[in-house]
Amino acid sequence: MKIEQIYTGCLAHAAYYLESNGEAAIFDPLREVQPYINRAKKDNARIKYVFETHFHADFVSGHLDLRKKTGAQIVFGPTAKPGYDALVAEDNQVFEIGGYKVKVLHTPGHTMESTTYLLIDEKGKEHGLITGDTLFIGDVGRPDLAQHVVSELTEEKLAGYLYDSLRNKIMPLGDDLIVYPNHGAGSACGKMMSKETTDTLGHQKKVNYALRADMTKEEFIKELLTGLTSPPAYFPKNVMMNIKGYESLDTVMERGTQALTPEAFEAAANETGALMLDTRDPEDFAKGHVPNSINIGLNGNFAQWVGEMVPDIKQEILLITYPDKEKEAITRLSRVGYDHAIGFLKGGFDSWKIAKKEFGTINRMSSQEFAEMYTAKKPLVIDIRKKSEYDSEHVVGAQNIPLNEINGHLAEFPKDTPFIIYCAGGYRSMIAASILKQRGWDNFTDVVEGFDGISNTAVDRTDYVCPTTML
Repeated sequence: MKIEQIYTGCLAHAAYYLESNGEAAIFDPLREVQPYINRAKKDNARIKYVFETHFHADFVSGHLDLRKKTGAQIVFGPTAKPGYDALVAEDNQVFEIGGYKVKVLHTPGHTMESTTYLLIDEKGKEHGLITGDTLFIGDVGRPDLAQHVVSELTEEKLAGYLYDSLRNKIMPLGDDLIVYPNHGAGSACGKMMSKETTDTLGHQKKVNYALRADMTKEEFIKELLTGLTSPPAYFPKNVMMNIKGYESLDTVMERGTQALTPEAFEAAANETGALMLDTRDPEDFAKGHVPNSINIGLNGNFAQWVGEMVPDIKQEILLITYPDKEKEAITRLSRVGYDHAIGFLKGGFDSWKIAKKEFGTINRMSSQEFAEMYTAKKPLVIDIRKKSEYDSEHVVGAQNIPLNEINGHLAEFPKDTPFIIYCAGGYRSMIAASILKQRGWDNFTDVVEGFDGISNTAVDRTDYVCPTTML
């Protein structure tokens, strides 16, 4: 069977391309649809269907732009109520893609409309499952998202539905079927996903805790809900965009790619109140940045951290990027629904310096310098990693204020006492540093290599405890 996984690591997202006899289908596409169109063109194939496994929370899907550009039919599973023209399939309904068949299996639990697509080859053999967020490799989808959109649902009720879906619809299928999930490790849609992005169903039945044959529904619900943290704030907003519709990416791109001189950039920031978002690497931001700008680098999980740290999805944004990176930044913002970039600094930060504009810096130290100061002075240390990381192992005496909670805990950062911040490797701590700097703190130092570097020094650390969740 000709099926290809198109994986985007920074979102831990997998879309799928299926083609047979000149007809193609795309499953769970990202916002930028040209790669899928190009892939079909390579096969001289027509994209016939765009299948959605559910209304996604962690990204804005590209189904509407794909339909607009190709004429493809959008398909959702049973109970879906999209705010635009789409085919809402019935349970067990079959679609034909060339010589292949795609069978709809309604698998509620992650959300009520969650659907798994059973792939059947030209000989009638069941080949694999596009499972969306119902079944991951090593995990299953979290059941605490849909109630943020549908108030009468509870996570316990959804977890119960998921237990039934797995046992009634998926586990009875053949062990040789290949599982094709929507996400891999790093996604916030599950708590313990494997770094692998495909596997056989038979192997998952042996190793995936959620598919244990002797597990009762009560045990399943308890296990599934243990270790869940609050979902990112942008998740419900993305769900509503996927339900109601959104602007085309072409329109978003045109608005965001307005090149602004330093003077025009500064004026736009003052006039609009736009967020100045610097997407360069942490080390370059630390050496010099536009005052009051926030750093979230493109070299990390950029879109996810924008979603975590910028509460207003309609916030106007002015971009500071490396040369020719503005389109990438706008595209990655759009993947999580931040569609209101209104321009970028022409020439990047270099043009700001050439214009002799005032700029800010961030104090940093190496892990070895931290070790020496820690031994001599026992300074105040704040660990901004996730609680699960902190609980697993941390510097003795360090406080924990996770980055995604920082905006609500700023009062816990002292203004009259020097302190040190660290994350795992320096990416997240620079996000925190830029926010603190913008809000008026200047009495802190960031550890360049983070806890990874600190772990190679003699600094006292707590005993390691294996984490039970990656959230």
